[in-house]
Amino acid sequence: MKYRIDGKEKKLAFGPYPDVSLLTARLLRDAARSKMREGVDPAVDKKIAQQKKKNGQTFRQIAMNWHADHRRWSEHYATTIRRRLEMYILPDIGDRYIDQIATEDLLFTLRKVENRGFLEKAARLKNYVTEIMRYAVKKQLIKSNPALDLDGEFTPPETQHYPALPLEKLPELLSRIDTYSGRLLTQYALKLSLLFFVRSSELRFARWSEIDWQQKLWIIPEEREQIENVRFSHRGTKMKTQHIVPLSDQAMAILKQTEALSGHLAFIFPGEYDQDKCMSDNTINKALCVMGYDTRKEICGHGFRTMACSALSESGLWSKEAIEKQMSHQERNSVRAAYIHKAEYLEERIAMMQWWADYLDTNTELYVSPYQIAGNLKKIS
Repeated sequence: MKYRIDGKEKKLAFGPYPDVSLLTARLLRDAARSKMREGVDPAVDKKIAQQKKKNGQTFRQIAMNWHADHRRWSEHYATTIRRRLEMYILPDIGDRYIDQIATEDLLFTLRKVENRGFLEKAARLKNYVTEIMRYAVKKQLIKSNPALDLDGEFTPPETQHYPALPLEKLPELLSRIDTYSGRLLTQYALKLSLLFFVRSSELRFARWSEIDWQQKLWIIPEEREQIENVRFSHRGTKMKTQHIVPLSDQAMAILKQTEALSGHLAFIFPGEYDQDKCMSDNTINKALCVMGYDTRKEICGHGFRTMACSALSESGLWSKEAIEKQMSHQERNSVRAAYIHKAEYLEERIAMMQWWADYLDTNTELYVSPYQIAGNLKKIS
């Protein structure tokens, strides 16, 4: 395209045919003329754009730099974030220059995810683009963060509460577990899941090497060694810090019984059809269904955590800090966390886990409330 600007004749090339079609060339010509009307030399503007691309200032390149800077992420988590960006964000704005992306561009892209019903995913993606834009501000590539104005624009995902039985129904639950007619290893998994009240993946991927028989502890690492062909077997604790589970006398007895069945294998709870893999993520819930429970409305495996937490809290015997530590919850108050992050409350937790196991034994026939048990203990002492 020939044009004159500031009294000088110049030429602007849009690309070789047929790589650039005639229609595309005409559109680029019209855009160049529009810039000229604004007093901008389209050739200079093109050079600036090429330099930006060379310097890595597209959203895609900035996003990948941001992603690479988070070296403490686990491999699985890093892969998940990258895949989400590639699926939902980069197709729309990946090749846009970071300083040309406005709030409405981000809103348009994220709204498409929300409109598909992926509310939680939209919320996570909003957090990602906010962090990417914050990263760009720190690198002095943009002056302000356009993602900050997205707050309040999206429907928040509904909080899902896992169903759990009221403590009054403990005797019935314990009876059904004792009479469970399925696989013996599954019955042991049910009993230990109730005794330990850990998260599903923490139990499923448990390995015999993590059991300290002498100290009567199960030590769950923050990340496990990946086992070939076993998906997610690298998963350790959700909070990415080592978690200690004191082993009650009852738990030790069940683990000894379990060891007789799977002690020669890596996993404590191997799969039914492939012993080199662990049990399915739905094994506990399927067993509860077989036992007659509705796992969507009455009780699911995660609900064991709710029941244990309720009983420990209602007893009034244990400190909130010890209960939270055994639940493997993260302290939300950053100031408080700075003071207590080293505290393990291990002696109290050892006594607490034995009390919980004894409390379950007490409720095998008739229900006794945690408060009643605690009251009796105080009278005896």
